[in-house]
Amino acid sequence: MKNQIILNLPVKDLDKSKAFFSSLGFTFSDRFSGENAAFMNIAGDTIQAMLTAEPFFQSLINKPVVQAKDANEVVICLSCESREEVDSLIAKAVAAGGRTPHPPEDHGFMYDQGFEDIDGHLWNLVWMAPEA
Repeated sequence: MKNQIILNLPVKDLDKSKAFFSSLGFTFSDRFSGENAAFMNIAGDTIQAMLTAEPFFQSLINKPVVQAKDANEVVICLSCESREEVDSLIAKAVAAGGRTPHPPEDHGFMYDQGFEDIDGHLWNLVWMAPEA
């Protein structure tokens, strides 16, 4: 059974992307990072992302790199422990240069809001009531 998710995301400027995600509270592992990539911890040992400088990312694939500000292939959805955590992370993302593509959605049992990071990747943060 698989017990880890590692997302590989191309980024324009590795240092700026690290600063953006650091401001949201994510940490990086120096052990798996270098001049072309940074290994970001999202949820302990189970969910990570490899932020990869776009030229290096391109060398790993045999088709064009999608420009996430122009088109998206995926929306990364992360669960949060509360509505307040959703709102807090959104505020941090916006303060760090991200943007919100839509207003928060409150369905009573579920609350969510998304942000676009500085490279255009879409992230959705969701809280679900335990009884839902």
